Amino acid sequence: MASKRALVVDDSKSARVILSRMLEKYDIEVEMAESAEQAIEYLKNNRPDAIFMDHLMPGMDGLQAVQAIKGNPQTAMIPIMMYTSQEGELYVGQARALGAMGVLPKQVRPVDVSKVLYELHMLPDRRDMTEPVFAPVETDGDTLIGRAPLSGADWGRRIESAMREQAADVRRFIVASLDSFAARIVSDVRGSIPAPTLEFPLPPVRPSRPVWPWAAAAAAACLLAASFAAGWLNARDDLAQSRAEIAGLTSANAELQRARLDLSASVKDLTAALAASGSAAGSDAGAIGAGASFIAPRSEPVPYGEIPFDRGRLDVLRDLLNKLQAQGFHGVVKITSMSGLFCLTGNATDGFTPAGPSLPASKCDVVGNPFEESLSGQQRQSLAFANLIAGVRQRTAGAITVAIENAGSARPSVPYPARVESLTAGEWNRAAAANNRVEFAPEASSDQ
Repeated sequence: MASKRALVVDDSKSARVILSRMLEKYDIEVEMAESAEQAIEYLKNNRPDAIFMDHLMPGMDGLQAVQAIKGNPQTAMIPIMMYTSQEGELYVGQARALGAMGVLPKQVRPVDVSKVLYELHMLPDRRDMTEPVFAPVETDGDTLIGRAPLSGADWGRRIESAMREQAADVRRFIVASLDSFAARIVSDVRGSIPAPTLEFPLPPVRPSRPVWPWAAAAAAACLLAASFAAGWLNARDDLAQSRAEIAGLTSANAELQRARLDLSASVKDLTAALAASGSAAGSDAGAIGAGASFIAPRSEPVPYGEIPFDRGRLDVLRDLLNKLQAQGFHGVVKITSMSGLFCLTGNATDGFTPAGPSLPASKCDVVGNPFEESLSGQQRQSLAFANLIAGVRQRTAGAITVAIENAGSARPSVPYPARVESLTAGEWNRAAAANNRVEFAPEASSDQ
């Protein structure tokens, strides 16, 4: 039976499931609520050991829920951790001021969950989980005998000693083989000399030739053969390595050729789009104002794993609004987020990441955008982005308004490649990265 209980409060079902699976790995019983009101109702009759609270939810938001829970004496002692995509020192300080212990990001790693659980005292002390110094290996009667486990350095010394002993055995074998071969040659040479007979006079004694040159020549021949064999083996390995490198270069060259063709097609599409924008600029210039210049729509890429309306897109919107206000623009700035379908590896528990460029596209675990699908409407924009949009109408006296919409993956700007056997994840994700974008399009009002 689980010794601890946690309450996960989030209006996103996928976010609740992901965090719940991570907590259950630590033997923690998890209860879930899809709104702050439901969580407060649950706390009337239950006391979990910790609460993980989302920020942006319909009705009462996370910070209001923290304030309500901490204001109730019966629930004030329950530790609360914000589980949200909000970030920044200002937000963390605001959450802690209301009573939260900290912020756990939505893109959470297992090591972050472990650290937070230790801070919430929901896991035992690490010192209680250390392994004993001695590991039991055998018994002697009723007595258990142990020995210390070998460290990495001990294993290294043992392997090095075994290699030295093996090399010494090989050297002894070669020397013994050469000695045996030399002794055989000497025996054959001595056997070929005829024995002297008494029937014929003995020939004059000539000094016999020493045998050691034959043995030396044989040994040299063996060493030469061994050298040739080693050289042949090295040459064969080099040839195999060269063939592998040539195959890799050929594959890389084919990929570069495909990339060049894709780039050429993209350049053609961009040229046509610029030509169309140039023709439309002449008709729209009068709608913006007699002294104002035309500002063309702009598209900004969004890396996988980032919320659409944040970071670099915030700076683009701020610059665009300043230019439009300086030109006396009256109308609407439409901001549309569009998602790309990525080739991903991973799982729902630990999260998904874009696959490696060389992985075949048929080996992808998921083709889609689970991160984009898990975001609700309020989670698609950061607090700074929302504040900028909220102040536009007041700052421009109602001349400029901002409209945000999500078009999903239905309007890709770059076509995805055909799914053939040779297609790689890198080729597919190049198109997905181009389609994962945010478009800014100012539209002047018709009464200008």
